[in-house]
Amino acid sequence: MRPIELCDRLGRWSSGRGPLYVLLAARMRQLIDDGELPGGALLPPDRTLAEALAVGRTTVVAAYDLLRSEGRITRRQGSGTRVAGAPVASEDLPADPIFLGALETRDDGVLLAICAAPGEPPPELAEAYQRIIPELAAITGDIGYYPYGHLSLRTAIAARYTQYGVPTVADQVLVTNGGQQALSLLAHALVSPGDQVLAEAPTFPGALEVFREQGAVLRGLPVGLDGFESAVRERRPALAYVIPTYQNPTGSVLPRLDRQRLARAAAAADVPLIEDEVPADLGFPGQERPTAMAAYGPSVISIGSLSKSIWGGLRIGWIRAAAPFITRLARLRAVHDLGGNVPAQLAAAHLVPQLDALNVGATLATRHTHLTTLLAEHLPTWRYPTLTGGQVLWIRLPTGDGNSFAQTALRHGIAVLPGAGLDLTGNSTTHIRLHFHTPEPTLTESVSRLRSAWHAYQAPTRPTPTRPLIAI
Repeated sequence: MRPIELCDRLGRWSSGRGPLYVLLAARMRQLIDDGELPGGALLPPDRTLAEALAVGRTTVVAAYDLLRSEGRITRRQGSGTRVAGAPVASEDLPADPIFLGALETRDDGVLLAICAAPGEPPPELAEAYQRIIPELAAITGDIGYYPYGHLSLRTAIAARYTQYGVPTVADQVLVTNGGQQALSLLAHALVSPGDQVLAEAPTFPGALEVFREQGAVLRGLPVGLDGFESAVRERRPALAYVIPTYQNPTGSVLPRLDRQRLARAAAAADVPLIEDEVPADLGFPGQERPTAMAAYGPSVISIGSLSKSIWGGLRIGWIRAAAPFITRLARLRAVHDLGGNVPAQLAAAHLVPQLDALNVGATLATRHTHLTTLLAEHLPTWRYPTLTGGQVLWIRLPTGDGNSFAQTALRHGIAVLPGAGLDLTGNSTTHIRLHFHTPEPTLTESVSRLRSAWHAYQAPTRPTPTRPLIAI
């Protein structure tokens, strides 16, 4: 690609706050993710692009290095700098199961083991909608815009936090269109380009993409944010992000004392700590629900969602934080979409008090047992942690890497999530993530296809680069 063509696509990339290399990387990241810079595209050399943009060569080098660390570009002596991934015209590589392709239902027979979410709504959802019909019919003098969310749902969410040891009132709750919007609002409110953000490695890839979209510089710490205190002293982050209960993807649960330590350290350093509680309702039978970290420190901001416990199509999520900050988020949210779906919120207000009775964890435990039994029989060399809840297996492959195996698996009719896109430190290239949110017959067919793919798989001599994936 000629430098002038890339400059035209970059547009006004330098209009913003933060170091120039971060702004340049952010704009190129957007072009890559939107497909305007396709896989395999040759990018201009450092010096040539620097001259075209009228910046120092070190700015371009730093931007390229940042994009390379994220897996978006490759740089090799003699072959130049290219956008990661195969050229669009290649017939050898299967379609990349990235964001939209992973979220949309496919009609090509490929099983999607990427998106960890229920494949169908429970009957209780339809029942809840039946119950709200009289409520909808009785509405008068109400234009239906609720930037904070409908009071009935905010009250129900606050009551659930209080029930599990975190005293909460409705003024501390903002309802969002799913957990992803909750993360987006928080990133928009708290992160500026060039800001440092601490996250677990590995972690939920959708969160990483949200922070990258804001131009954040991401730093990975071990699961549970081990080393948080020293990282805060060195980095002065704008925020930290953690999944303490049934962590995605490892399934680990942060012990109570570690929760207290982390929450208090965040408060002492005045660093907002986002606690992702979305998987917290997925404990297997006999597991006591851990107390949310918000009980231990004022810097903790909790987010939750019904996407895993009820259904992703309901699009109900929330943020729990101090009331003044909730007001700030409501103002920001009103600029974007004014408010959420009121019928969905009314239905959710009936469902939230039923979450324990629905016993989603029992269904997941049965499916987990079914899946692990099949894997032990047909793929005995694969390794994964023992779980007490959650929805995914974090599988370590005995040979090869997750990226190249994912391509082989897709050719055998199953899309799996490679571990590289979930780990900021690059230490999970040998892993894949596999969920068990689907019925047992589907899990049986999934393992059959995975076994065929594994038998056909030939590990490459070097790890296979891939475009970052976003999955749920």
